[in-house]
Amino acid sequence: MAFEEVKQLAFNNLGLFAKHVVEGFITGMHKSPFHGFSVEFAEHRAYNTGESTRHLDWKLYAKTDKLYVKRYEEETNLRCHIIIDNSASMHYPKIMVPSLENLNKISFAAVASAALMELLKRQRDAVGLSIYSDAYDYYAPAKGSERHHRMLLNRLVSMLFDESKKATQTYDCLHLIAEKIHRRSLVMLFTDMFQADKQDAELFDALRHLKYNKHDVVLFHTFDSKTEVNFEFDNTPKQFVDLETGEHINLFADNIKTQYQTTIADYFNQLKVRCLQYKIDYVPVDINQGFEHILQTYLISRKQ
Repeated sequence: MAFEEVKQLAFNNLGLFAKHVVEGFITGMHKSPFHGFSVEFAEHRAYNTGESTRHLDWKLYAKTDKLYVKRYEEETNLRCHIIIDNSASMHYPKIMVPSLENLNKISFAAVASAALMELLKRQRDAVGLSIYSDAYDYYAPAKGSERHHRMLLNRLVSMLFDESKKATQTYDCLHLIAEKIHRRSLVMLFTDMFQADKQDAELFDALRHLKYNKHDVVLFHTFDSKTEVNFEFDNTPKQFVDLETGEHINLFADNIKTQYQTTIADYFNQLKVRCLQYKIDYVPVDINQGFEHILQTYLISRKQ
């Protein structure tokens, strides 16, 4: 199969994945405490005698015996900008064929972003997209058209095929993104927060730049809990390689497992505390879990 055919298949699958995730979420939402969140686009106003009956809500009339018109806002209710870290570490673990049951960090971020875009489209909200690695690779401003939606889906697919060994420049890129997003937005960042050459203070300084521009910021801290948190490796000699720097070390997993688990737990807790300090929503995202928490976060932010 030619490369372009593979990309087209991935594009079609990503759209289907997103719709499947959203449909399942909406179905489950009506059976949960989140059933109060609206997935409708319209608001109502009283019908004025003599105007067009085209947008009358006849179902509501049957319930209330009063005439109301569905009113669709000319401008979107909310602007959302999705940011994705596309560095080499986000392409871990290596997978051959992505599916909803078999995702690495970057494909999880792509499906989650596509699902958010699908929900945003249904809510008539506008969505923009930024992708970065060792450079600011892609930017699209927030829009709500179908053409724009398909363009962003296509860019997400292209991202999945970009497996070059790129380092992470979260600090620099977030500052650039903050300068580009001029209107107040809900900003959602997918990253594993692994960056060897920058201190945490500098990373959070960049996140604070987004907050300074009055955006609501959500950090989706993306990780594989099995290996990156629980360190679930058998105790045979292994070579562990930093995907971004190429540095490596040979060791038995059991020799450092306890120390590693303690260190990573402390790091995650520090991230959570720093986000709380700077009023950034911190959402841990385990790629072995579902997408419901991500979509719920969007709906809660939208209601606020």
